[in-house]
Amino acid sequence: MDIDLDIDQFVNRYVAVWNEADPVARRRAIAGLWDADGIQVTESAQFHGHDALEARIAEAHDDLVRDAGFVFQSAGDATGHHDTVAFTTHMLPAGGGSIAWTGRIFLTLGGNRLIRHEYQFTVHAPNEPKASTRATTEEFLRRLGEGEPDRIAELFAERVDWQLDWPEGGHPAVPWIRPRSTRADVADHFREIAAFHVPEKSAGGVSRVLIDETEAVVLGDIRQMVKVTGRQYTALCALHLTVEDGLITRYAVYEDSLTVAEALADQPVNR
Repeated sequence: MDIDLDIDQFVNRYVAVWNEADPVARRRAIAGLWDADGIQVTESAQFHGHDALEARIAEAHDDLVRDAGFVFQSAGDATGHHDTVAFTTHMLPAGGGSIAWTGRIFLTLGGNRLIRHEYQFTVHAPNEPKASTRATTEEFLRRLGEGEPDRIAELFAERVDWQLDWPEGGHPAVPWIRPRSTRADVADHFREIAAFHVPEKSAGGVSRVLIDETEAVVLGDIRQMVKVTGRQYTALCALHLTVEDGLITRYAVYEDSLTVAEALADQPVNR
């Protein structure tokens, strides 16, 4: 191992920062791990510099550690050579239970032995218990309600079977309705929806969630106000999700598309 660094100690400090509740201690730990110009890259986003990293880690801590009761732990498999380090980390209930998420982390270090680039991958370790379909569905609905596209997209597989109850060509008044196939596409989809609506007037309700093995059906409605037209609308909808290894691999949505199109169109849509 050709690296002048105690790798296990370094990885333990990295994992600990995600569990740190004290903002001051967290900020100090971030400065001791990442270069001021350091970059973290996930499947759906990039975070550049200490301020962005602090906001990212604080949000993850609040959502996953403080509110959801998870804790991050090293898998004890850290290795490295020259200016690189690779290791695995798990997220699991603090009180014990099945692993809910596994990440593979790859780091490149600068001459000051601080992180210059970090690449984070969601993986599924051999024999890792699969997150239940219900748990993934409920987490998806929670993140959907919070309206954070990148966090929503993290629950999707790299390739997604994306199906919408619309004509293949979509509708000119509803620009976010178009074919999607990747996790990055998922983030863009929800980001575009948010751009066209007034956040304070956005809501929705779930009337029922049905689970069968790897399949989930969510019944409910969407209530939105369009920014440009000022029109409010309520549309009934149903989601059909397929969950494999804790990630959504199929996303099919059936909604009152005519109501949505009319709310965004300058002129009424012919029925």
